[in-house]
Amino acid sequence: MDLEIPPSLTIPASELRWRFSRSSGPGGQHVNTTDSRAELTWNVAESPSLTDEQRQLLLRRLGRRLVGGAITVTASEERSQLRNREIAVVKLAELIRAGLVPESVRRASKPTRGSARRHRAAKELRSATKQQRRRPAAE
Repeated sequence: MDLEIPPSLTIPASELRWRFSRSSGPGGQHVNTTDSRAELTWNVAESPSLTDEQRQLLLRRLGRRLVGGAITVTASEERSQLRNREIAVVKLAELIRAGLVPESVRRASKPTRGSARRHRAAKELRSATKQQRRRPAAE
C-alpha cells in the first residue's frame, strides 16, 4: 500500500516500516491478547522518493520529531489493528504534507497615516517633557 501525498509525492510501501504491539487503549481483556497498536516509521533522510529540496525542507521542519532521520507515527485509538494502521497512514501523510507546504513570505507594509501621526505626537510630547527638565540657560 503506497502512501500518496498530493500533488507530487508517492512513498512506496517498501520504504514504510510497520511494528505492532499491545495497545493500552479500549478493549478490555481483548487488549491483553492482540497486537492492535500500530507504529509506522519512514526514514526521511534516506528516502529515494524525495528530491533534495523536499528532503532538506522536511529535515528542517520535522527535525524535532525525527530520530536518526526517521519519523515514527503511532496509532492505538481503535481496537482493530487494521483501523489503527489506516489512522497511522493518515497521520504520517498529514505530517509530511504540513512539512512540505511552501513558506509564506511576509511583505513589509507602510504604517498607516494615523499611526504615523500618533508616533509624531508622542515624540513631540516626550521632547517637550525633556526640554522642561533642562537647566535654564544663563543669560
